[in-house]
Amino acid sequence: MPIDPVEEKILRRIPLEVIAAAAVLGLGAAVVFNPLTGLFFFAGGALSTLGFLWLKSALTHVLAKGKAQALRSGILLYLARFVLILGVFLIIILVYPRMILAFAAGFSTIIPVFLVEIALALARMKQWKN
Repeated sequence: MPIDPVEEKILRRIPLEVIAAAAVLGLGAAVVFNPLTGLFFFAGGALSTLGFLWLKSALTHVLAKGKAQALRSGILLYLARFVLILGVFLIIILVYPRMILAFAAGFSTIIPVFLVEIALALARMKQWKN
């Protein structure tokens, strides 16, 4: 099943918007708090972007397979992604425990980006209910 061109544009735009939002907010955090906080904020946004791109790419490959193999591959890829993200958080907690909130806040910048994209998509739709 092909992806709608409008949806494809949105999926290509999201990583750029997350990086831009993380950079702007990270710069603000660097000014308000300290440069290391801003760097960790940006790094969280960058990891969130990489996770989104990996998930998008993995889903494309997984869904092209047969149903049983797709389910197994999808679960394994998701678990691997989850373990890697938890590993990064654990390393930050062990090495820079005071920066975990900045990193988590940066990692969460994907949420407002999604909310804005959803609001824009709904505003463009003429009818969104059946």
